[in-house]
Amino acid sequence: MMDYFNHRDGELYAEDIVLHDIANKVGTPFYCYSAATLTRHAEVFKDALKQLKPLVCFAVKANSNLAVLKLLGKTGLGADVVSEGEARRAMAAGIPASRIVFSGVGKQPGEMRYALEQDILQFNVESASELHTLSEVAGLLGKKARVALRVNPDVDAATHVKISTGKKENKFGISMDDAPALYATATLLSGIDVVGVSVHIGSQLTSLEPFRDAYLRVRSLVELLRARGIAVRTIDLGGGLGVPYDGEAPPLPSAYGEMVSEVFSGLNAQFIFEPGRMIAANAGILVTRVIYVKHSERSYVIVDAGMNDLMRPALYDARHAVVAVTETKAKEAVVDLAGPVCESSDVFVKDLKIPMPQEGDLLALRSAGAYGATMSNSYNSRLLIPEVLVSGKKFSVIRARPSYADMLKQDVVPDWV
Repeated sequence: MMDYFNHRDGELYAEDIVLHDIANKVGTPFYCYSAATLTRHAEVFKDALKQLKPLVCFAVKANSNLAVLKLLGKTGLGADVVSEGEARRAMAAGIPASRIVFSGVGKQPGEMRYALEQDILQFNVESASELHTLSEVAGLLGKKARVALRVNPDVDAATHVKISTGKKENKFGISMDDAPALYATATLLSGIDVVGVSVHIGSQLTSLEPFRDAYLRVRSLVELLRARGIAVRTIDLGGGLGVPYDGEAPPLPSAYGEMVSEVFSGLNAQFIFEPGRMIAANAGILVTRVIYVKHSERSYVIVDAGMNDLMRPALYDARHAVVAVTETKAKEAVVDLAGPVCESSDVFVKDLKIPMPQEGDLLALRSAGAYGATMSNSYNSRLLIPEVLVSGKKFSVIRARPSYADMLKQDVVPDWV
């Protein structure tokens, strides 16, 4: 996918703004998102699936900033949420409840109540217990919850074990073997309106074959359910399409769209998709400044961003491409790019080959627009870092860096301590 972070005359730009200018005004580290990249990726994905006339629901867990959600909502995207908080964010950003699906294995009764009161489009239910609880909550409100059961097709997504969700040992979804009986039960529950089937097998998939295997099983299930008189009006195919972080070559959205259209040819339904990473990842970068260069058994470049700001490398060995904000003619060296957090896992890239950075230089970790800021935390009592949105020649801080006073105010010391 194309993005709008490019070098011109040796300087890295975000659209039409020099990254150095943003760094001087907001300080480092910070996240920077390109509005043009976000909207382009949304349009590319929708266009790839236009034959199916889909509802595309952005996975809010990938990037939950209100400005990002509002921008994507204006392109016609809905929202895939996994908590009441995410649902509130989506609606606060102007995405209507009619374009929101509620996923996740641990929905609580209060969250169900809220979503029912807002009349969201669909609940993707992941267990028999959840189904019964949802029916009870809906009944107390005098409502019916529109439900798709999320099935687990037992397909190996061929991705990292920590972002695989479609194998039978994963916590997600209902076994294909158990699904027909649970659908029959669902039709008898007074608070449930069975509307569809849902599936999601994992994230950062770089091959179409796992998708195809899972989708063929979903098609067979839909045909079985319809033959038994259970109307299936929606088919939610989840997300998971990978992006090029550092040399990967995932399928293009157009190839994905062709495969989906082929598998579900002639099967009339409202198709729903839940992309997150594919829309947001390459639309964002993390800009950080070199603090120290340290030579011991290995050469370390220590930057001011830490694993608390970008957890992906520590969490599941993710690797982000790294570029200098200002290109140099320094001799290339092999270094470990590390942060200041007091954990040995606070290393962004090992054996990174890059022109040798100097203290004070700015570096950019690419493809950081998804699962970056949303996973960030204040470990080591480090302040959350700003998020910046760029559009053409203008930019705005869309999440400010808190002060230390703000951080301290979050704790309450009782008068008896």
